[in-house]
Amino acid sequence: MEDSFSIDSPSLSRRQLLNFLTGAVVVSTVAPALYPAAKYFVPPRKVEEDGSLLAKDINGNLIPVSQLLAEEPGTRALVAGLAGEPTYVTIKEDDALHPWGIVDNCTHLGCTFPWNENDAQFQCPCHGSRYDSEGRVVRGPAPLPLRLIHVQIDGKYIRLVPWTELDPRTGEKPWWM
Repeated sequence: MEDSFSIDSPSLSRRQLLNFLTGAVVVSTVAPALYPAAKYFVPPRKVEEDGSLLAKDINGNLIPVSQLLAEEPGTRALVAGLAGEPTYVTIKEDDALHPWGIVDNCTHLGCTFPWNENDAQFQCPCHGSRYDSEGRVVRGPAPLPLRLIHVQIDGKYIRLVPWTELDPRTGEKPWWM
């Protein structure tokens, strides 16, 4: 009897085979459907080692420097900046860009706000905070000045670089560091 074969079959039972096929069909159907949804929540980023990136418009298109410099001096253009945060870039009188941009996030509760040309201020409509043209607090409840970023011309485009030096408005280490 020791030389005889086992009666138990090592192959899959019909139920195990059907369970395996059902699982394979479900996974092969659900995975491709979930991939675009998951990819939607991960923003595309082309960030350099120094944390900089090229400025884009609301649709994610690169903004040529010539497009901004075609505007009148003193114009504040709103671009998608670092981490997609809206950032104001200013055109100076000598057809150049101001060396820093101002991030459009109120330091009170993070609201975005417009530049008010009539009052020459950034005005947060949510709680009334006001900032001057360089992002210093004029009226609270905002406790801190607006964040700055470096604005550089990189070929035909605008490069935005994180601000790591002393804040030129206060002469102190930036609060966002």
